[in-house]
Amino acid sequence: MQKWFENNKVMMLMSAVVFIGGYFFLRLAYHMSDKMPFTQEIILIVLGTLATILITALLLNKQTSVELEKEQSIKFIELKTETYQKLIDTIEEMVIHKDITADDLTRLKFHTHRLAIFASPSVLEEYEHFLDIFNKMIAEDRHVSMKDEDMLSEALAKLTVYIRADLVGELDEESGHTAKEIRDQIIANAT
Repeated sequence: MQKWFENNKVMMLMSAVVFIGGYFFLRLAYHMSDKMPFTQEIILIVLGTLATILITALLLNKQTSVELEKEQSIKFIELKTETYQKLIDTIEEMVIHKDITADDLTRLKFHTHRLAIFASPSVLEEYEHFLDIFNKMIAEDRHVSMKDEDMLSEALAKLTVYIRADLVGELDEESGHTAKEIRDQIIANAT
């Protein structure tokens, strides 16, 4: 029953019944009132008003649902952006401090859980590659060397390519630049 109301099927069916019933009633009243002056015009005004109200209600209902979907989409993108930004900020903080603490590793684990909620599958796969590099290079000695910085920067650049595609991929397609051009530019900027 809930699904019927979500898709406006019940509303449209009820509107059709009221409209058809009203049409036949007003048609009968129209033919019965042809002897009195102005009654046919008044009945036509009522019929036109009812049709206008019905059409306006249906259009407003559809417009409201479209606006709600748009707002939900915007909120979701904002949450994604915030999650990705926090991840990059955490990684930046770790690299700047050079020494990785247990709290830093715990913070990174929690970012993994946040990404599991919002990130696209391609971002999750690339994040797994990033974590592999992080664990091989840094987690064992808990120190960020210059070599580690370079490898992390390259791995983060690759991750950023997927994050960008997840957030603004459609805009990139419209810009006239290929995904490969954007990827190459991001990786070139990181090295």
